[in-house]
Amino acid sequence: MVTSDATVLTIKHSVLYEVAKMAWAGELEEKRDTIPFQMIPGPQAQFRCCIYKEREVIRQRVRLAEGKCPTSGKDTRNIVQVISSACEGCPISRYVVTDNCQKCMGKACQNSCHFGAISMSRDRAYIDPDKCRECGKCSQACPYNAIADLMRPCKKSCPVDAITMDEHGIVVIDEDKCIQCGHCVHSCPFGAIGTKTFMVDVINMIRAGKKVVAMVAPAAEGQFGADITMGSWKAALKKVGFADMVEVALGGDMTAAAEAEEWAEAYKAGKKMTTSCCPAFVNMIKQHFPQQLEHMSTTVSPMVAVSRMLKKQDPETISVFIGPCTAKKSETLDLNIKGNADYAMTFGEIRAMMKAKDVELVPMPDADQDGSVFGKRFAESGGVTAAVAECFKEMNEDITPAVMQCNGAAECKKALMMLKVGRLPADFVEGMVCAGGCVGGPSKHRSEKESKKFREQLISQAEAREIHENLKQRKADQVAMHR
Repeated sequence: MVTSDATVLTIKHSVLYEVAKMAWAGELEEKRDTIPFQMIPGPQAQFRCCIYKEREVIRQRVRLAEGKCPTSGKDTRNIVQVISSACEGCPISRYVVTDNCQKCMGKACQNSCHFGAISMSRDRAYIDPDKCRECGKCSQACPYNAIADLMRPCKKSCPVDAITMDEHGIVVIDEDKCIQCGHCVHSCPFGAIGTKTFMVDVINMIRAGKKVVAMVAPAAEGQFGADITMGSWKAALKKVGFADMVEVALGGDMTAAAEAEEWAEAYKAGKKMTTSCCPAFVNMIKQHFPQQLEHMSTTVSPMVAVSRMLKKQDPETISVFIGPCTAKKSETLDLNIKGNADYAMTFGEIRAMMKAKDVELVPMPDADQDGSVFGKRFAESGGVTAAVAECFKEMNEDITPAVMQCNGAAECKKALMMLKVGRLPADFVEGMVCAGGCVGGPSKHRSEKESKKFREQLISQAEAREIHENLKQRKADQVAMHR
């Protein structure tokens, strides 16, 4: 993952590594409390005001790595969590008067405020934070651009306005609004927002001798260069202790085939529909547009499709999704989905597991291809539409529906709002909350732009297959595909 603050990521990944190392050795229960002291030996603080705060941040990150809420005694199911000890330094007031203020006679800022929040001090205008309602009128009115909008990066990044602050200025996430997209996680320059991980659970399953099968997202291709193939992933994961690895691109084929049948029926009936493979988009519909649930496809996501296939082959299988998506973690917690994946992990988490066992991704030929090229492109914006269109062609269905391809959360919200008021011009909505699709997920290793060249090289080497023929060969066409 490329970020402007490498220090935050270094700390995060170091904690994951230390936790994974102790978990593999079976020593986590006994030694977890030593991690903050190992990482912050003192006596001088490295990043914050004192070593005690730094150690508390590490302690809370250890809890997240174990799949717990960072603060003891405050357990919630939300995947995205606030590390309260790290939440500091952000402005309490959103709008602040800068030195550019000329204290002009016109008093445009004061006259524009409907809440009486602005007064004139000796040198400049003053905004009373207790009265300010953050409408932004004063900032717009100032002829000198002297009023700065200092919205917190986490709040600015949240597409559903789920972030507020408490009376102490600590971030609070409204779990009734949060869609678990994870956009806020990497936006915080203090590393004060993180996600629970299932890393320790997966390690314990492998150590217990369970049949744990990895399911690697198609977004992985290109993230680590053109020479790291799905074959590279399979070899590395087997070396770590996974029983096997399957490409979720196969699940993309399964989902495309099922959605094509569903779309065709809806199209002929004049019913508008949305996709259901992006968990953050599904959460957005459920929590913010529940009246539109009747329009959402009932087809399960590619992750669930592959998990169902694996569990049909062997009910004892423990299925683990690996990709750049944090919302997938929330999807695995949905107990209403039969055959759901047991766990979901990000690239950073699985690499910490690998590093703790001295395993690396190394160049290898891609000997076995699970999904079609269309399934592989499910990770890109527009990929679902292209795959469904291919299925229409293979089904000899003369259907050319108008599809609104929503690239990012803002476009998703706009489409759902239009659907709500009956003004959606398209027949179907492809919703991807992350810009670029899954390849733009919050836990990506490289940006979409950086990985595109490598991704295209890898996909260009894949064997051309029809979706239905690939499913038939893999016997994946026999899996139930609806919720």
